[in-house]
Amino acid sequence: MNASSILTTAVATFVLASAAPAFAHNTGDKVTPVFEQAIPNIPGKTLTSLIVDYQPGQASVPHIHTKTGFVFAYVISGEIESKVNDEPARIYKAGESWSEPPGATHSISRNASKTKPARLLAVFIADTGDKELTRYLK
Repeated sequence: MNASSILTTAVATFVLASAAPAFAHNTGDKVTPVFEQAIPNIPGKTLTSLIVDYQPGQASVPHIHTKTGFVFAYVISGEIESKVNDEPARIYKAGESWSEPPGATHSISRNASKTKPARLLAVFIADTGDKELTRYLK
């Protein structure tokens, strides 16, 4: 799968988001799984995408992503403040994106606004069968 195919899948994921069931996990955000597909030409890897909705001022609990997965994040609406590993914290606006290496520590992930909601698309490429894509830090 090339970069164009991944981007096409990510866009399709966004379109499907409104039809997927949502679940909340008491971390300050609402996560909606929207797509999961084994990647045919990369044996053992699966593409999984999620929509993360933040109400004004909400944040995710600090977390670590799976050691088997690469993450692509795209801000759909609003502004998201993010800090990954030792990089400085940064605010990403709608239309901006970043990536996270396998096993990344995501110490800050929050809505940068106290008055407007924000929405993020997260796309993981990880080992097939790896169901713990995110582990929350205590």
